[in-house]
Amino acid sequence: MTTTMKYLLDTNICIFFLRGKFNIDNAFKIKGYENCCISEITVAELRYGAENSTNPQKHHELLNCFLKNITVVSIFDSIFIYAKEKVRLKKAGIPIHDDFDLLIGATAIQKGLVLITDNTKDFEHLTDIKIENWVER
Repeated sequence: MTTTMKYLLDTNICIFFLRGKFNIDNAFKIKGYENCCISEITVAELRYGAENSTNPQKHHELLNCFLKNITVVSIFDSIFIYAKEKVRLKKAGIPIHDDFDLLIGATAIQKGLVLITDNTKDFEHLTDIKIENWVER
C-alpha cells in the first residue's frame, strides 16, 4: 500500500461507479483515483454481484477493468480490530447486520483510511472510524 492512499471505498460506492450513478466518477477525479483503494471483501462482493447478474461474463469483464486500476488491500491485519469491535458491539447490544461490513470498517480503521460509503449508518458505531459519503442525489 502506498502512503498516498486516503480512501477505502465500500462496495456500494464501487457499484455506483461501475453503473455511472450519483456522480461518483466526478468524486474520483476530485479526490484522486490514486488515493482510493478497496478491500478484498469488496472484491468478493463485487464478484458475487457479477456472477449473480443477468450477464455474468460482461460484468466480470467490467469488474476486471476496474480492478486493474485500483489497489486492493488485504484484510489480514484488520482481523484483530474486527474481533474487538464485534465483541464490543455485541456487549453493548448494538446489532451487527453484516460481518462483511464490519471487516471493511475494521480495515479502514486499521489502515487509517476514510471509509467512503452510502451506508453510513452501518458503520457509525465503530470506534475511531472516519466516514464520508460521496453520493450526489
